[in-house]
Amino acid sequence: PVGNANYAWVQHFIHHLAPTGMAGFVLANGSMSSNQSGEGEIRQAIIEADLVDCMVALPGQLFYSTQIPVCLWFLTRDKSGRAGSPSKPTQRGRQGSTLFIDARKLGTMIDRVHRNLTEADIQRIAGTYHAWRGEGRAGSPLPAERRARSDTPYQDIPGFCKSAKLEEIRTHGHVLTPGRYVGAEEAEDDGEPFGQKMKRLTTRLEEQFAESAKLEKAIRANLKGLGLSRGRT
Repeated sequence: PVGNANYAWVQHFIHHLAPTGMAGFVLANGSMSSNQSGEGEIRQAIIEADLVDCMVALPGQLFYSTQIPVCLWFLTRDKSGRAGSPSKPTQRGRQGSTLFIDARKLGTMIDRVHRNLTEADIQRIAGTYHAWRGEGRAGSPLPAERRARSDTPYQDIPGFCKSAKLEEIRTHGHVLTPGRYVGAEEAEDDGEPFGQKMKRLTTRLEEQFAESAKLEKAIRANLKGLGLSRGRT
């Protein structure tokens, strides 16, 4: 599209990929969902060509030049899987699938306006991706810490990562925002029986309603004292 080079760069990367090549790059979050000026059509074509390997949503405030959050795109021309070699690790076939990672909750604030991804955060993201790709299972040259992580079989984690099929991506209008796919994080079970919990929460809600009514009455009295009271309808 005229005036927006995001997808021009994406297509440039794709054009220069080798038959088994990969590309990873950073883009603004709008690239995952924008439908302006034909961007949605370009993204749809890229998805339907099964080129999108992984999408990672990052938290905001990671950069000194801008506080906006960004996303990582990982594209590949070959999802068929391959045997291990000294230069390329073993991979599993993952045709028609894309990994979504929602890392927006990761990172630690190092000052009032800047966030930093710790080594543990980076390894969690990278390890999840390598595990999903099936790398590290046959003499992988990956670093030891990543190889150990990728030796663990991949599994979806609600609120963090999801391996989605092309059919599911189509139902979302070819939008690649990870939050649409990973779902909500599982709440920790506190062991309190449902009936008992509902009774406790209902009692608390009634108390809050009563407090709200009390505060409203006091505010209306103050307004009336100031000559600002209006009749209720």
